[in-house]
Amino acid sequence: MALQRSDVEKIAHLARLGLNEGELPRITDALNSILGLVDQMQAVDTQGIEPLAHPLETTQRLRPDQVTESNQRDRYQAVAPSTENGLYLVPKVID
Repeated sequence: MALQRSDVEKIAHLARLGLNEGELPRITDALNSILGLVDQMQAVDTQGIEPLAHPLETTQRLRPDQVTESNQRDRYQAVAPSTENGLYLVPKVID
């Protein structure tokens, strides 16, 4: 399916794109190239091929779940404006 200049003008109008006369041939060729690629991909026989969730089918490398920092809550709360029972107190914003 090849697009004509009038098709591109209609598409540009619907998309509210302001294309000038010099851009129309280039845009028409680019869209026809994209549609040609889509036609080429649709022609490939995919019968019996299962879809992939990810193109690489790899697993995520995870780091060990270990504590790497010491607990510094008391030090941080010592400089906080207001704390109570290990919690930070903030001013009420909504009545």
